[in-house]
Amino acid sequence: MRPVKIFAAVAALTLATTTFTPAAATAATGSTVRPVTACADLVRGFALPGAPTHVTAAAVVAATATDPEYCGVAGYVEPAVRFELRLPTKTYAGRYLQYGCGGFCGLVNPPAFADCGLPHGGDVAVAATDDGHVGKTPAVVDDGSWGAHDQAARNDLEFRAPHVVSRASKAIIQAFYGAPPRKSYFTGCSDGGREGLLLAQRYPADFDGIDAGAPANYWGPLLGEYQTWLARTNSAADGSPILTAAKLPALHNAVLAACDRLDGLADGQLDDPRACHFDPTALTCRGADTPACLTPAQVTVTRKLYSPPADAAGTLLYPGGQQPGSELSWAGWIIATPETGGVAFARSLADNYLRYLGYPIGAPAATVDTFAFTRREFDRLTPVGVRYDALSLDLSAFQRRGGKLLLWHGWADEAIPPTGTLDYYQRLTHGRPQDWARLFMVPSLYHCGGGTTLTEFDPLKQLVAWVERGTRPTVVTATGRDAAGNVTRTRPVFAYPQRTVYDGTGSIDDDASFHPAPPSSPVRDVVHWAGEQLYGLPGPVAP
Repeated sequence: MRPVKIFAAVAALTLATTTFTPAAATAATGSTVRPVTACADLVRGFALPGAPTHVTAAAVVAATATDPEYCGVAGYVEPAVRFELRLPTKTYAGRYLQYGCGGFCGLVNPPAFADCGLPHGGDVAVAATDDGHVGKTPAVVDDGSWGAHDQAARNDLEFRAPHVVSRASKAIIQAFYGAPPRKSYFTGCSDGGREGLLLAQRYPADFDGIDAGAPANYWGPLLGEYQTWLARTNSAADGSPILTAAKLPALHNAVLAACDRLDGLADGQLDDPRACHFDPTALTCRGADTPACLTPAQVTVTRKLYSPPADAAGTLLYPGGQQPGSELSWAGWIIATPETGGVAFARSLADNYLRYLGYPIGAPAATVDTFAFTRREFDRLTPVGVRYDALSLDLSAFQRRGGKLLLWHGWADEAIPPTGTLDYYQRLTHGRPQDWARLFMVPSLYHCGGGTTLTEFDPLKQLVAWVERGTRPTVVTATGRDAAGNVTRTRPVFAYPQRTVYDGTGSIDDDASFHPAPPSSPVRDVVHWAGEQLYGLPGPVAP
């Protein structure tokens, strides 16, 4: 999946106090809840304090082979947070699922009826939002120009939109079914993962379960420092890429040849790439420059990509770099391709952030080509960055309410280094197992999906079982599919820091052939970097 599609497709994903009514009793038992009003009657205003809501359209949509009949609702929360809400008319059982957005958002991805492992395929009311603005084409999700002079629109993307949409959706649900949702869930990846963590930290009463994949919770440093680092590292003086897409297969194959067996199994994937200390010098061209080798300049670029950005004194400006095994995913994100319009996606995101979103309105801005990797520039990004960041380590209110947090990240993520999620998780849990938070690290998975051997990871069923039945997730199965959609591999992913170990018999492409094992060494995932003071900053909160 190409980067633009990743962000556009990931949609990335305060319970009301009411009098106990027969409708509420029906929802509490998990049986079907029928509407108490007509779908069309939802077209009106909802006077929610701090979140005035307007439903502009509501119509019944007929069932299809994949979706149930539902009331399709469209509307907005003032000033301009558009949303879409789908309310099953015959199969609703009291659950609400809100999807997060991706990139800088800017569009409403129609929310899909999710498979929560429950009796009814459409028993969940689902919603999604554009985070308060409309992005310009063609990419939409990498456009930041709307925020150059509009602080209200910035506020919505920074922290407000997911919260006010949850409030609006629950008010509409109560009006339609006569009761608020019994359980509420949030799922998202990338910016959607950031939104999930932000909701747990700043709005702990909004959701009972949060599924946060590849979270962009280090937002300011990620967009301002890291994506700029990727763009600048691979740019020659004339703007052309130094490392080209044609070199990536040979580089990736060399990494596998050097490191695939380090986890005890030659299976085309690195279960923990941090154990791989591959030196790209081994691929240096000895004669002609061909796709099978790297020029000295390309060797230098590759080394830099595997490393975090740093200032002249060696202080890390972001807690991670590209991981060995991720090389094939660099095409498009780090290296421009025709599919990305001839501009690397990292450059487009970074430049839009620096020009339009990363500094206070009216303050001097930077661009990818003028940005300086210094502590001064890091600090200049902080006042606005902390408004987006979701780095607070105090989730006590979410925990006290019984909230469950399920984090996951692909080891081959080209967009957001997985070591940042590991750093945050260890700081959050102090390296000890928790009964309310779990992390899953998925080998070979790219940003939010796609990969070489494993291409899909969806823990929503496990999250629902955890919230509603108290079943703590210990394992989630990842799936690999080929271009035709055929399953080529299933592999268990055990809750971090447990490892996945081959039984010694059976197919290596069958999840039944593996068992969990404890970590081979003590967990030391904390990264010391320039932004360590950011973990104590809670950020702004909307009404």
